[in-house]
Amino acid sequence: MKYEINVDSIEETNLLAHKLANLLEAQDTITLEGDLGAGKTTFTQALAKGLGINRTVNSPTFTIMKQYNGRLPLNHLDVYRLSDSEEDLGWNEIFYGEGVSVVEWAHLIEDSLPQERLAIEIKRIDENGRKFILKPIGSRYEELCKELLK
Repeated sequence: MKYEINVDSIEETNLLAHKLANLLEAQDTITLEGDLGAGKTTFTQALAKGLGINRTVNSPTFTIMKQYNGRLPLNHLDVYRLSDSEEDLGWNEIFYGEGVSVVEWAHLIEDSLPQERLAIEIKRIDENGRKFILKPIGSRYEELCKELLK
């Protein structure tokens, strides 16, 4: 099952991310896919605000991961640079710790991801419009999507 949500503005993207943030629990994993400029980092920034994180959130392209503290810790991963790596960077500690993990370019570490997760693909419609395609993998995320779309 998948769910599609169209947004017409950054404000609507922020509202979606805030609503999702309020539903998240420790050890939840969200994967983000989309072309460059689709809005993966923008969505993560809004999600972080929804988790009560006041620091500036930016893409961890060169550091692979940045951690932020809020209602729940946020692990923000950008694994784009790991495309040729077979290295285990402590995935279990990241994904099964006390925080929420958001992984950009997640397909590059598919075998290391938790089996259950919320996969989100972001497609650019126009300058501010986006289509969010949510694919819940596992019953926890199916319920989360139902709650998100109420």
